[in-house]
Amino acid sequence: MTGAGNGRGDAANRVAITIAVMLATIMNSLDTTIANVALPHIQGSVSASADQITWVLTSYIVAATIMTPLTGFLSDRLGRKQVFMVSIAGFTVASMLCGIAGSLVEIVLFRLLQGLFGAALIPLSQAVLLDINPPAKHGQAMAVWGAGAVLGPILGPALGGWLTDNLDWRWVFFINLPIGILAFGGVFLFLSEKKGAEKRPFDILGFASLALAIGAFQLMLDRGPGEDWFASAEIWTYLVVTVVALWIFGVQMATAAKPFVARALLADANFVTCCVFGFFIGILLYSTLALLPPMMQTLLGYPVAFTGLVSMPRGIGSFIAMFAVGQLIGRVNIKFILLAGLAISAVSLWQMAMFNLDMDTGLIIVSGFLSGVGTGLIFVPLSTIAFATVQAQHRAEGAGLFTLIRNIGSAAGISIMQARYVSGIEVHHAVLVEHARPDNPLFHAYAPSVFQTPAAIAGLNGMITRQASMLSYLDDFRLMLGITILCAPLILLMRTPKTKTETDHHVAVD
Repeated sequence: MTGAGNGRGDAANRVAITIAVMLATIMNSLDTTIANVALPHIQGSVSASADQITWVLTSYIVAATIMTPLTGFLSDRLGRKQVFMVSIAGFTVASMLCGIAGSLVEIVLFRLLQGLFGAALIPLSQAVLLDINPPAKHGQAMAVWGAGAVLGPILGPALGGWLTDNLDWRWVFFINLPIGILAFGGVFLFLSEKKGAEKRPFDILGFASLALAIGAFQLMLDRGPGEDWFASAEIWTYLVVTVVALWIFGVQMATAAKPFVARALLADANFVTCCVFGFFIGILLYSTLALLPPMMQTLLGYPVAFTGLVSMPRGIGSFIAMFAVGQLIGRVNIKFILLAGLAISAVSLWQMAMFNLDMDTGLIIVSGFLSGVGTGLIFVPLSTIAFATVQAQHRAEGAGLFTLIRNIGSAAGISIMQARYVSGIEVHHAVLVEHARPDNPLFHAYAPSVFQTPAAIAGLNGMITRQASMLSYLDDFRLMLGITILCAPLILLMRTPKTKTETDHHVAVD
């Protein structure tokens, strides 16, 4: 059923629908990071090399990234409820198959299916929450949605570490089964159907060129660190394919009567500004999540379970911030909330730039908590502002594009920071070694026997490598701090929604 009646039915079932779509969001967002900590165990179970096992992550990310832009078209053509149910069912079944996989080929294939079916879950859940709530409650709705979208990646490593240590790596996938069943039942029982009023023809060339560009770019980012980047012909091939495919997509967007991405979205300066801002927020959020766990485990010697425990304050900070934002929106200018979140994120990164090998967990916990607070204060207002000027018929498509760009930012950020980290170790190691020479009187004064045995020399080299590794991490944190500061002027270009009452059916913007 479509039309006005379904809106009234969804309003009556708002709580049940919110619970159902948030279960789907949490299930999907958890899977972006929960499998990371289990990779060594999966590698041993399926007898894969270090290079091969990364395809467990890459296959999921590439598939999800390519399918995300289709969310709007499929929702308009097939209906949001049908797409939602198929996505939840497919993702849940694929999760079960990942849990019972017995070989590398099987788990990579099933992770690919997870990505294909799960791509629509986060953007569709965002669009549904915007649809079933009046404009005055969009801020609160985005606070609820943001809690699931952001807490999943943050809590994923902790939950994945606990499941892997206490049960088995397969449970990082089996845990999706009860969540998926509940989410499917909720959507089936309470969400009404809604299709687009206009049946747009499918722009095959537009979708194919965009999918090819995204897939090639994602492969370039994922494969680059292991292939020495542009010293490899494979990476150059991905870059050329990305550029050519983007050029074809741009031409198609400009000339097609009904392009794959509605031109109204790209003509919306406010939406585009928020997407650019979201790209950089993706870099900051996921790069930090990717850097900290290995740093704690390899340099500080923390066990997997303890690493997850120390990471928990970040999630607590995000939860508190998102709850607070839900109360502040409508009372405080959203731009001030966004700016406060950016400032707190800058403080947390400044603290991370002071990490050292002798620190205790206190600095990690405080900086992580502040990072979580900053993320919560940024994520919800940004999601609210982004759709302040987007017409209702473009929400599903806009949500898909918004999610896609943020995901590309996160993928680019992880690859860039990881590449800088690896190269930085070599640079810092070379600088430190220059001073670790037999003719340096300081070594003879404080460690006269350091060059007398091979074991002592190896121990010295290990110490230098650890110091170089930490210095390289600090370089990454300083770069992210700079990006955070440079993002601030973009807030001035955003247009904030002004809602009058909960019964308003329009959104005014300044």
